[in-house]
Amino acid sequence: MGSVQIVTTILAAAITAVAVWLAVRAVMQMTAVIRLGQPDPSRFDDKASRTRTMLAETAGHTRMLRWSVVGAAHWFVMVGFIVLSLLVLEAYFEVVSPTGGLPLIGGWALYGLVTEWIGILGIVGIVVLIAIRLANRPTKAGRRSRFTGSTMWQGYFVEAVVLAVLIMGFLIRGFKVATDHFEYPTWATPLSHAVGSALPDWESGVSVAALIKIAISMTWLIVISLNVTMGVAWHRFLAFPNIFFKRKPGAAGSGLGPLRPMMSDGKPLDFEEADPEKDQFGVAQVEQFTWKGLLDFSTCTECGRCQSQCPAWNTGKPLSPKLLVLSLRDHAYAKAPYLLAGGGKDLTGEEKATAAQLAHVDVLALAEAEKPLIGDAEAGGVIDPDVLWSCTTCGACVEQCPVDIEHVDHIVDMRRYQVLIESSFPSEAGVMLRNLENKGNPWGAPQNTREDWTKGLDFEVPRVGEVDDFEYLFWVGCAGAFEDRAKKTTRAVATLLNEAGVSFAILGEGETCSGDPARRIGNEFVFQMLAQQNVETLNEAFSGREKAKRKIVATCPHCFNTLGNEYGQLGGEFEVVHHTQLLAHLVATGKLTPVQPVDGGVTYHDPCYLGRHNRVFTPPREVLGSALGAGEITEMPRNSERSFCCGAGGARMWMEERIGKRINVDRVEEAMSTGAKTIAVGCPFCSTMLTDGVNGKGAGEQVEVVDVASVLLRSVRPEQARGAEEGEPVGS
Repeated sequence: MGSVQIVTTILAAAITAVAVWLAVRAVMQMTAVIRLGQPDPSRFDDKASRTRTMLAETAGHTRMLRWSVVGAAHWFVMVGFIVLSLLVLEAYFEVVSPTGGLPLIGGWALYGLVTEWIGILGIVGIVVLIAIRLANRPTKAGRRSRFTGSTMWQGYFVEAVVLAVLIMGFLIRGFKVATDHFEYPTWATPLSHAVGSALPDWESGVSVAALIKIAISMTWLIVISLNVTMGVAWHRFLAFPNIFFKRKPGAAGSGLGPLRPMMSDGKPLDFEEADPEKDQFGVAQVEQFTWKGLLDFSTCTECGRCQSQCPAWNTGKPLSPKLLVLSLRDHAYAKAPYLLAGGGKDLTGEEKATAAQLAHVDVLALAEAEKPLIGDAEAGGVIDPDVLWSCTTCGACVEQCPVDIEHVDHIVDMRRYQVLIESSFPSEAGVMLRNLENKGNPWGAPQNTREDWTKGLDFEVPRVGEVDDFEYLFWVGCAGAFEDRAKKTTRAVATLLNEAGVSFAILGEGETCSGDPARRIGNEFVFQMLAQQNVETLNEAFSGREKAKRKIVATCPHCFNTLGNEYGQLGGEFEVVHHTQLLAHLVATGKLTPVQPVDGGVTYHDPCYLGRHNRVFTPPREVLGSALGAGEITEMPRNSERSFCCGAGGARMWMEERIGKRINVDRVEEAMSTGAKTIAVGCPFCSTMLTDGVNGKGAGEQVEVVDVASVLLRSVRPEQARGAEEGEPVGS
C-alpha cells in the first residue's frame, strides 16, 4: 500500500463512519415519528400478495411506466442505484489498492458486461430526468409544472449525485484500463476501454477516483440524514414498505373504491357505543393519523404526478395533493420532538405531558404543537379549509402516485373531525345533510314520489314483495328517482331490461340514499344511519339467497361503489353491477340488438367512481360501440384512468365552486374539442355537471349530454327512445 492509498483509505473510512452514524440516527428518528401514528392492524394480512405487489411495482415499475419516457428513464436510474451499489462497495477495495476489486464476482465478464450497460443506460436515464426537471421548472411553467411547490434544490442535488457517481465509476474503470489492471474484455466494457484510452497511465488515479466516488456517495448520505423530510431521496428506501403496506395489495385501484371506516385505536368505530371523550372521531392532530399515514407522508417523492392530475389544482383552486402531503409531513416532523417527549392533547383537549417533560423541548417544536391541523392563515393552520373542501375525492392523485400514497383517505379523515366534532363545513352542504337525515335523499324530495319515474312506461315495473322472484334488484338511487335528467336514464335502463327479458324489481319507497355524499363529506354518523337501514332492507329483500344471487344493478357509480364496496363493512354482502356492465352483457349475448347507428359522433366521459375507483372502463365503450355501428368513439385526451373529474364527487355536488375555473366547464371544453355532438356519460352527477357546463358555454343546441343507456335505447328501439326518456306512453 502506497502513501496515496494510505491517505485515501483513511479519508474513505472517516467520511463513511460519519455518514453511517448520521444515517442510523436518521432512520431511528424517522421510525420514532412513524410509530407515533395510530395502530392499523389491517396492513399485515396477506403477506404473500403484498410481497408480490411490492416486487412488481418496484422491479417492474408498473406504475411509473404509465409515463413512458419518464418511467423508462427512472427504471434505469433505479436499477443503476441498486446494482451499482456493488461498485460503490468495490470502491472501498480500490482505495486500498489500484488492483483491488470485489471478491468472487469481481473478474466475471458477465458482471462487467451487466454493470457496464447499466451504468451507460443509467447515465442516459438521469440526463433525461434532469432535462425533464429543467424543462418543467416552476419558474418557467408556473402552476402547470408538476414540480410547483417541490423543494427543487433537493431534486437537483440527488440527480447531480447520481450522475457524478456514475461518471466516477467509468473514470475508475478507465484508470484501470490505462494502467493495464482492468480484468474485463473490450466487448463487455466498451465505454470503460474508450475512457481508458484517453487517460494517463497513473496507477494512483484508481484510488483517488475511488475516494472521490465514495466521498460523493457518503456526502449524499450525510445530506439526506440531516434532512429526514427529503422525500426525493428517502423514497428510495421507504417506497418498498409503503407499497408493501398499501390498503389492498394486488388490487389495481388500491386506496380507491371504498373509504377506510372510521377507526379508533385500530378498530372500526361503533357509533352506538362511541364516546367523543374516549374515542377518536376523525383526525384533529397529525399524530391521530395511522402509522401508515405518517409513512405515506414520509415517502412522498415530490414528483407532482398527483398535482398534475388533480382537477382542483388544474382549475386554480388551492388544493394540491402533493402540497397537502408535504405540509402534513413537515408538520409531523417539526412537532415530533414535542410528541416524543410525551406531549400531546388527549381527546378532551388537555395536555398529556407534565411541565418537566416539556422543559427541554425545542421552542419551535412547542410552537408547532400549537398549530391547528385545519385553519386559515390567520389561525396558522397546517391545512387551509379551502384546501380541505376543494377535494372531489376523484382519486386521480391515488391513481398516479408511484409510491401508493392514499391521499383520499387522509383528506376524508380530516373532514370527519371537522364535520362531526367541529361542525365546520361549507354552509350550503348543511341543507344536503339535513335532507339526508330527515327525508332520506339530498334534495329533500318527498319519499312517496320515489316511484314517479315509472309513470308513462308501457310495462309494469315490479316491486320487491310483489313478485315471487327476480334476478336483479334495480337500485334506482336518489338522482334516478328525483332528478329530472337522471329519470331519463332510469326509464331507459328499465325499458332496455324489459326489452331484453331481464327479471328485475325495485324497492320503490323502501329505498333511501346510499349515504355516499354523507360519507365523502365526512359525516360518518349519517352514512351509517342510512347504510344500516338499507342493508336491513336489502338483506330482507334477498332473504335466503347466497351472495352470488344477491344481484343489484345501479345506474349511479356512487351508489354502485357504496353498495358493492362499503356495505360489506356493515354486514351487507351483494353482487353489484353498473348498468353499463349489464347492458354490455345483454348486447354481447344478443338479447339487445342495435339496429340504427347513432350519428353525429360520440365522446365518452369516464365517471371517476365507475372508472378510476372501480376499474370499469370497457363495458360503457362496448355499449357505445355497438350503438355507433361502424363508427368509433372519439376519445378525449384525458380518458380512462386519467379521466378528468366532472367536479361533483366528494359531496361537491352540493357545494358552491367559488374559487378558480369551474371543473365541469374545463371538462366540457375538452369534450367539445373532440367535435362530437354527443357527450355520453354513465353517472347522473356527471350528467348534471356536464349539462350545466354545456349550457354555460351556450352550446346546448349543438351538443347533448346523455347517458350510455339512452344512447343504446335510441339504437335498439328508436321509436321508443323518446317516450322512455320523457315518461310519455310508449308506442302511443
